[in-house]
Amino acid sequence: MTAGDGVTPVGREPAGPTGVPVEASGAPEPPAPARPGAERAVLRLARPYLGRLLGAGLLAAATEFAGLALMATATWLLMSAAGRPPLDRLTVAIVAVRALAVGRGVFRYTERLAGHDAVLRMITDVRARVFATLAVRRDGVDRRTGDALSRLVSDVEAAQDLLLRVLVPGAAAALVSVLAVGGAALISPPAAGVLAVGLLLAGVALPALATRLTRRAADEVAPLRGALAVDAVDLTHGAADLAAFGATEAALAAAQGRAGRLARLERRLAATGFAVDAAGVLVGGLTAAAVVVVALRADVRGVLVGVLAVGTLAAVEVALALVAAARQRTQLRAGLARVADLLTEPAGPAPAAAAPPASGGHDVRFEDVTVRYRAGAAPALAGFDLDLPAGRRVAVVGPSGAGKSTVAGVLTGAVVPTEGRVTVGGVPVSDQPADDLPRLVGGLLAEAYVFHATVRENLLLGRPDAGAAELADATRAAGLLDWVRDQPEGWDTVVGEQGGQLSGGQRQRLALARALLAAPPVLVLDEPTEGLDPAAADAVLASALAATPAGHSVLLISHRLSGLAGLDEIVVLEDGGVAQRGRHDELVARPGWYREQWLRQEAAERGYLSLAP
Repeated sequence: MTAGDGVTPVGREPAGPTGVPVEASGAPEPPAPARPGAERAVLRLARPYLGRLLGAGLLAAATEFAGLALMATATWLLMSAAGRPPLDRLTVAIVAVRALAVGRGVFRYTERLAGHDAVLRMITDVRARVFATLAVRRDGVDRRTGDALSRLVSDVEAAQDLLLRVLVPGAAAALVSVLAVGGAALISPPAAGVLAVGLLLAGVALPALATRLTRRAADEVAPLRGALAVDAVDLTHGAADLAAFGATEAALAAAQGRAGRLARLERRLAATGFAVDAAGVLVGGLTAAAVVVVALRADVRGVLVGVLAVGTLAAVEVALALVAAARQRTQLRAGLARVADLLTEPAGPAPAAAAPPASGGHDVRFEDVTVRYRAGAAPALAGFDLDLPAGRRVAVVGPSGAGKSTVAGVLTGAVVPTEGRVTVGGVPVSDQPADDLPRLVGGLLAEAYVFHATVRENLLLGRPDAGAAELADATRAAGLLDWVRDQPEGWDTVVGEQGGQLSGGQRQRLALARALLAAPPVLVLDEPTEGLDPAAADAVLASALAATPAGHSVLLISHRLSGLAGLDEIVVLEDGGVAQRGRHDELVARPGWYREQWLRQEAAERGYLSLAP
């Protein structure tokens, strides 16, 4: 599908007057508010690994408690040793210090192992669900390639951080704080009360403050990162076009503006985090001082006062992990919402093995289809009707921008009609299962992608079980078989990224051969001879139509009128509406766009052929 036919290609934005994509020429759209159920949608996928996550949480709590106990025990040991007591009074404390030091390292290692094992398993499920949703969603004409990449990488990592940096350490800090207050109560209940107040300040008040201070800035970070990913794609793949139209500086300026905005937000978040951390250190010091004063007034003497002071500092430090967890959670909200937007959509059925092409056809009907890409804009397709019974072959022609490729987009499910409907075998395209529609309707669409793989692997994409004879038949029909046989590696010739090792005509023939090999019951051919000279184009089109199985329908979209004489019907589109219908001979005999264009193309191609050697 081409932009000239009224379709905005998937992953691209309409261009502004400078040639820079509209999104790149202005400020990014404001971030969508984080949905309340975003975390629940992500955590729902963690249920199968709940046991592993619970184990990781308990191990994290054991790690923090071992650290707290180590500080308290070591303090008691050092202060007691200063009085030079008999060695046997210190033996238990010495062994306990060693055991706690070793145990803390063991607990930390096993906690990391268990936590990452569970989270990486869950992230695999999340990425699979996100990829599947992006692959099958049919309203994604406004999705950008860079934004989709950002969702698959950066935003999915937010789900990982939610577990490893928020829930697990947060739950461990809360549990250890309760145990610390309980331990202090055994020495001095009043001191335990002061410790509880300090822990509430460090573990509840400061996290709430950090959330309030960072929420607005954090909500902008994920969309900005997605926008920068889009900029990277646009500036890389569109470098030649930007340079040709003198728009490189404007595009770079827009990208640099977004990068600067992101840097300022991240600096603001860092400064806020530093201030909150400093407040946490102050709370820890004040709480320890207050605990010492209260303990002394409660007649706690000697070594235990020091144990309470050091233990308080260690406990508050553990509670401050809740501040980091709250800050991290705030920064993850936007990313989690973007992931949840895909996770909460109905999941498609599990991928099934590729089935052989169907032997029968399916009737296709367009019923008063209207497509409008923007509210208030002229329709790209207006009141379009078409019957394409099984076995019928119809061409859709017309000037650039008439809506030809929109017809193909609606039939393949890539474009959702504003009004009307399209049915395949009596079932609306929108109701067809996501895995079944490509097997019913498919073929060669505009700008077909050629993968960095071998010729064989590119051809087998739509039909993995095809044999050598079927590969040869498809490539012969596309006019590519002789070239394949001339290559030293034959079918194993690597074609390069986006078919970079092929000429434009060879790349088009390869994509056409892939479509013919898949042989869907409804074959869509959008400009199948693009990039070929007139003689080769006519030969390839004739052989491709001849290779289409009997009973299979063909919808041909072409700007060339040569080779259409054998089709059952030709529909001429102008400004999104049907201007003429009929067979080739009828349309050539009638005044109108088709006749004028036919005469022009015939004259141009006769002149081209007369210059050929």
